[in-house]
Order: sequence, then structure tokens, then C-alpha cells
Amino acid sequence: MTACPERLPMLHGLTDGELDAANSLAIEAHIKGCRGCAEALRELEAVRAAIGGASARYRTPGALRDRVDTILEAATERPARRFGGNVGRYATGAIFALAASLLLVVATPQMMASGDQDQFVSSHVRSLLANHLVDVQTSNRHVVKPWFNGRIDFAPPVVELADRGFPLVGGRLDYIDGQVVPAIVYRRRLHMINLFVRPAAGIVLPVARTMHHDGYSIVHWCAAGFDYWAVSDIDGAELEQFRQAFAARVAK
Repeated sequence: MTACPERLPMLHGLTDGELDAANSLAIEAHIKGCRGCAEALRELEAVRAAIGGASARYRTPGALRDRVDTILEAATERPARRFGGNVGRYATGAIFALAASLLLVVATPQMMASGDQDQFVSSHVRSLLANHLVDVQTSNRHVVKPWFNGRIDFAPPVVELADRGFPLVGGRLDYIDGQVVPAIVYRRRLHMINLFVRPAAGIVLPVARTMHHDGYSIVHWCAAGFDYWAVSDIDGAELEQFRQAFAARVAK
């Protein structure tokens, strides 16, 4: 018994509490008469309960807090003694701005990544447990890429990497952070790789970052206006090999 493919984004939204009242009532009414969707919802809720214990909060490192405190203490003491009038006030303001920018540059990417890690890992696990790995199953990129046309408002890059040890499995649509996000699925031996792609917004990472979250490897990078998140249970070094192979093929 499988869920209705067109209902899966709403099931994900219901599980994450991101649907409005009208859509919540509509999907709940559908679930009452559809055993497949009811079963999928139970699986999604079980996955969310299992993963939900992980905290998405980010605590600023103690060393950074101490450094900022030192800068602020200097700002309140030294400029007033060394400079007079407006010069002292300007110096104080400059030091406060420096401290604030230091906190923003170091802490903001980490805070953003922490919450995103939870969502992308949850979506990866859901795709495996809810029997929704792909909506279109094929190793032909010329089938996967046009399948996304009309379903989302941008065209994610799709490449074939079988010659590099990462054969293309297919693609699907997922529901993350209140938005429909394409997932391009690859395989590494018996392991699946979900590559989530969305338009880059806000802070853009200049280099790739490899992370680990709840036992899964994650590689996050930005390129050519896109924000990429690759998630798998393979080793982080292998997932980085996938990123390099994907980026090189897209750049051709």
C-alpha cells in the first residue's frame, strides 16, 4: 500500500506543521479514506519523532564570546581617555560595529546550517522509509531534467555520474522549509545519495562544508546561483568525492 504521489508534499507539510487550516482539513479528510496516505503519515510522524530530539540551536563558542567581551570592554574605556569629543564617540562606534560584524560572520552560517541539517536529513530519511525515493525513476538525465519543468520555477542541474561510481537513480519533489524542493537521487553501491537543490539566497558559502548529523554525512556548497545539500550514509570523504564529480560535470 503506497501513498498518493500528488499528496506527499501535503503529508510532509502536515507532519511539519506548515499547512494552513484549509489545507490541513483537506489532507486530513483525504487520509480518512486512503489507507496508503494514512500509513505514510504514520511513518513520517515516526521519523520526525525519532529525529526531532536533535537540537537545532547553535551556541556561540566560548572563545568567541570572550573575544567580543574583550573588544566591548576596550570600547567603553580606551576611546574616552585617548580621544576627545566626537573622535572618541566615532572610535567607540567603530569598535562596536567590528564586534557585531565578527559575531555575525562567524555565527550566522553555523546557525543557518544547524537548522538546515535537521530538515535535509529528515527528508533523506523520509524518502527511504516512506517508499518515496523517486517520482521519476531513470538513469537518463534527459528524462529527469525535463520532468521538473512546470513543477518548480527553476531548472536544477542534472548530470550522469555512472562513470564516476555514482549512477543516477531519478528525481522527486520534496517539501522543505515550506517550499517544494527538487531532490536528485544518486547511488553509491547500495547507498542512496539525496542531492537537494534550491536557488541560493542570503549568505553564500565560498567553499564546500562537510558535516555529520545523526549518523549521516552532509556536504553543503553553493555554485552558479544554486544551494546544494547532499545527504547520505556513506563516508564524508566519499560524499565529497561525489560533490567534486558533480561540480566538475556541471561546469563542463
